[in-house]
Parts: sequence; C-alpha cells; structure tokens
Amino acid sequence: FGEEPSAPAPSAPGEDLPPARGPLPPPRPEAPRAEGSRRPGEREFIPADRLRACQDAIGYHFRDIEFLRNALTHSSVKTENHPSNERLEFLGDSVLGHIVAEYVYQLLPDYDEGEMTKVKSVVVSTQGLADVAQKLRLDKFLLVGRGISMRGVIPQSLMANTFEALVAAVYLDRGFECARLYVLDHLGPPIDDCLQDRHQKNYKSILQQIAQRDLNSTPTYKVRKEEGPDHRKDFEVVAVVGGYEFEPAWGPTKKEAEQRAARAAVMSLTQRLGRQGKDPA
Repeated sequence: FGEEPSAPAPSAPGEDLPPARGPLPPPRPEAPRAEGSRRPGEREFIPADRLRACQDAIGYHFRDIEFLRNALTHSSVKTENHPSNERLEFLGDSVLGHIVAEYVYQLLPDYDEGEMTKVKSVVVSTQGLADVAQKLRLDKFLLVGRGISMRGVIPQSLMANTFEALVAAVYLDRGFECARLYVLDHLGPPIDDCLQDRHQKNYKSILQQIAQRDLNSTPTYKVRKEEGPDHRKDFEVVAVVGGYEFEPAWGPTKKEAEQRAARAAVMSLTQRLGRQGKDPA
C-alpha cells in the first residue's frame, strides 16, 4: 500500500508483435460438405461423379469439396452462388511462389539471388504450370463457357491459372504443409530438370559455331509471341540461320527461349549435316 506500481518488464524483441499468421478462419459458417451434398433446391453445379474423377486424377481428396468446385469454376460460367476461381488463383500464386522460393533457397545454397530467380521463373512460368495442369488432366474437369470450350484446346494461361487455384484450394482445405508437399510432389521433378538443363551445353554458342563453320551464316533470333502478365511473361522465339526459321520454342525469359530455340535448331542441323556426311560437333 502506498508504493508506486512497478513498471512492466520489457518484452523481448518481437514479443509484442502479433503472430505472422494466425489460424485460418473456417472456410464457411457451415460444416464442410462432402461431394455431391447441396442445400435443398440447389442445382448441382458440377456433378459429384466429375468431382470424384477429378480428385482421383489430381491425387488429392478434399475435406471440403467446395474448394475444389470453386477451383474448377472459370469466370465465364460463374454465378451468384458459384463464384469464379479468380480469388483462389490470386492466393495460389503467392502460396506457390513461397513454396518454390523456399525450396530453391534450401536446395541451392551456393546460388545467388539472380540464379535462384532464374530457376524459379522457369518452374512457375505459364508454360511450366500449364504442363503440370495438363498432366493432372485439369483441362478435362475445368468448367468453362461455350466460347472457350468450342476452341477445343484450353489456353496455356488458363491452365496455369487453374493449377494456381488448385494449390490455393489445397492450402485452404488442409493448411500450408499439405500444400507444400503437394506442390513439391508435382514441381520437384521440373526443378530438377531445370537444374540439369542449366548445367548442360550453351546451345546458342554451339549453333553459332555450326552455322558459321558449315553454312557461312550467323544465327539470329526473333520473338514471335509474348503471353502472360508482366510478372510472369512467356516468350516464343525462333532461331533463324541463312533466312531459314527453325522450330520455335517457349521460355520464361527471352534468353531462356533463345537457348531452347537454339537447341531445336542444333538438333535439326545435326540430323541434316549428319546425313550429308559432315561432323556437326
């Protein structure tokens, strides 16, 4: 009594800060719904058998099937009760980038920032993600409008976006660790392939040697197309030797696309010169 209250002990650095990320809020006020279940009078937007087949194809079964249904809903068919997968795509882009960046950081301790960025950009490029989506057969289950379905082939950018939405759906369904394991199960092999390619030959240099030695010409490269948003743009490049354009190739950067286009040209010239009795090496 009569004593001044003692000052609170100083907190350790960071103790007074909020946690980096608290527990995820429940996805919906109601309990998770199993596949095929719906409210009275609600039309079945995506049939239950289609959702089951999709889960078998992607190798993941959801606790809350609404996340998958949302991930498979393109903006061209969205309704008031069935929103498009664009919000999931937004979240999935960040989750995917975090997982791949951390994996590359841990896997390649001797790489600097620029080298790690190149590896990551190849793996999470539109083409890279579209390839994974194609292997998972997401194009068979994605719900799109008539205008897109009549094309016969789902665009690469849309396939990549759908895989991002799927990653977000897995993340919301079971958390970050489950999403991390799922992503690395499908993107781990492409990362390994990318690292092997980066330690192989410089095909632009090889093409220049062959072209100048055997064809008296210097290769040039033309950008045919650019696709994707600014932060994840893909380039289609073709190698040109003596006015002849070889098979085009895609890459997440112009340099990477040029290397792939040069490789295609080297493979073609190797076969042609080999038949003419010349040593292409």
